[in-house]
Amino acid sequence: MPAQPPSAEDRRGPPGSVKSETTKRDSHLSRVLAYRRFWLMAGVLLGLDQWTKHAINARLALGSYGPGANIPVFPGFFNLVHVGNTGAAWSMFTGASTLLALLAAGTLLAVFLWRRPLGLAQPVAQVAFGLLCGGIVGNLTDRLLHGHVIDFIDLHFGSYIYPTFNVADSGIFLGVVTYLLWSLRQPQPAASNK
Repeated sequence: MPAQPPSAEDRRGPPGSVKSETTKRDSHLSRVLAYRRFWLMAGVLLGLDQWTKHAINARLALGSYGPGANIPVFPGFFNLVHVGNTGAAWSMFTGASTLLALLAAGTLLAVFLWRRPLGLAQPVAQVAFGLLCGGIVGNLTDRLLHGHVIDFIDLHFGSYIYPTFNVADSGIFLGVVTYLLWSLRQPQPAASNK
């Protein structure tokens, strides 16, 4: 009599067996690896953000802004400064650091819960949300550690001074723009005929 192929239970083993536990670990690992571009972008951005903020914190006192207090990189255009922002972009909601920290945590949770409808299985969406979430975690880390976000990039365009920002802010901006451009290029679902 020819040998029967092993059943699914034979391959997995009974529940609680070593084979079953190995299969569960492999399944969890494959799900994490399916989002590897997301994790890579988020990790790189978060690491770069925290490293630059640590370097600024070590070299410039908080409130170092203006001539003589900053570090000119390209004089008249780009300076390194050290300011604390308790608000959001462009210092909106100044003093609402706790509320903004809760909003950041809620946003991270929403991305996790709606990862499928957002298309996070797609490589471009993973890169976009990796930048976005890495930036959110970077600024959230600042709020938890310092009570404010460390901003240090100071740009001047003639008499116009752009609001001071950081690497996390850049990642959030690039992530949102990348996702919007990508989603606009996706085919629209066919309208149902009624």
